[in-house]
Amino acid sequence: MSNEIEIGRGKRGRRAYSFDDIAVVPSRRTRDPEEVSGSWQIDAYQFELPVVAAPMDSVMSPATAVALGRAGGLGVLDLEGIWTRYESPEPLLAEIAELDAADATARMQEIYAAPIDADLIALRLKEIRAAGVTVAGALSPQRTREFSKVVVDAGVDLFVIRGTTVSAEHVSGRAEPLNLKRFIYELDVPVIVGGASTYTAALHLMRTGAAGVLVGFGGGAAHTTRTSLGIHAPMATAVADVAAARRDYLDESGGRYVHVMADGGVGRSGDIVKAIACGADAVMLGAALARATEAPGKGWHWGPEAHHPQLPRGERVRVGSSGTLEQVLFGPGHTADGTLNLIGALRRSMATTGYSDLKELQRVEVVVSPYQPQ
Repeated sequence: MSNEIEIGRGKRGRRAYSFDDIAVVPSRRTRDPEEVSGSWQIDAYQFELPVVAAPMDSVMSPATAVALGRAGGLGVLDLEGIWTRYESPEPLLAEIAELDAADATARMQEIYAAPIDADLIALRLKEIRAAGVTVAGALSPQRTREFSKVVVDAGVDLFVIRGTTVSAEHVSGRAEPLNLKRFIYELDVPVIVGGASTYTAALHLMRTGAAGVLVGFGGGAAHTTRTSLGIHAPMATAVADVAAARRDYLDESGGRYVHVMADGGVGRSGDIVKAIACGADAVMLGAALARATEAPGKGWHWGPEAHHPQLPRGERVRVGSSGTLEQVLFGPGHTADGTLNLIGALRRSMATTGYSDLKELQRVEVVVSPYQPQ
């Protein structure tokens, strides 16, 4: 059965769904929320929460990476961000929070024009390691070759290669592109790579040896990729497509399981539930964690696309501060908008639908039920 729609006589398009377009359905069984598990494991690293923090300066500092790690999640530091360009970035973060909207992008481009300091990369990662939590840092594909040795020597546990989109077959006539398969093969630590938003792209990334694939393209709260480039991947369909690639690669490889992480469009607790229902093993959160009072963005949220020197594809957005990191993750909640007690909501949804762990929740019944939040 085809779900293609005729756009015009010369073009057809496949119908795709966002998380707002779908909902999960209760089964015949229910459970107690205290008796369900949200834990997951990638390579040798076990986490109590299926939460990976997006490597964005508004979300992650070394301190918040440690706090999230101690809470049971995984913090990923942006190794091309403000923490690796300045020894004392706090005054600049405070300045970004106070900028007028008309001046924000231009001033951020100036701030992020400072060179990346390899010594600061090592220092920030060692700060996180000293706290005894799992250490993860992110580089773009363009910077991976330049700084990967520094990152590995600093003792990173999980290496994240993250861009708006990452392919296994980047073609360039100007410079030799990163050979992702060779890079991962020669690296001594597991690699998480993305974003990818289609079955084929994800399957090729899995064949490079990646331990995990990030799913998403231009769907985050701070992205303007759809308006600036005309590119968008509705997340429910993207996650389900990449989960299908994981299933087929599992057969192709003789049992190698690649973890799928939804990265984008996961702003509230219900989105986490639906991302896992579509096949994700975990979610990468940006805006949801930027709302914590401890977040470096001080109620503002932005990603690396917001300060691109030639073509910004994002912006600084106001997300406000909903509560402490503890409240964001575990409550108690004092609003009904899905911004607080994310893990409590996930547990309750799992209990209501009758599933005891995340792998079981991936089998939950899903319906197409478009919803327009007020």
